[in-house]
Amino acid sequence: MVPAITQTPLGTALPAAPAAVQPLIPVTRAELPLACPRPGDSLWDMHPRVYLPIADEPDHEAICPYCGARYRLID
Repeated sequence: MVPAITQTPLGTALPAAPAAVQPLIPVTRAELPLACPRPGDSLWDMHPRVYLPIADEPDHEAICPYCGARYRLID
């Protein structure tokens, strides 16, 4: 059975899907500057490289604006 397709009037916003919470990825100072995607990430889910200023953040955490990967400086 094919599910029914519902339509909304033009200009009506659909509810946003809940964002998946990404696990924290530990990063050491030896790995700085931090860039996402990281070497070794799967090629199929690559996005443009972005550098994240993790050492400048008060909680030493950074989130990638493209994929939502969460990084934490551990030393």
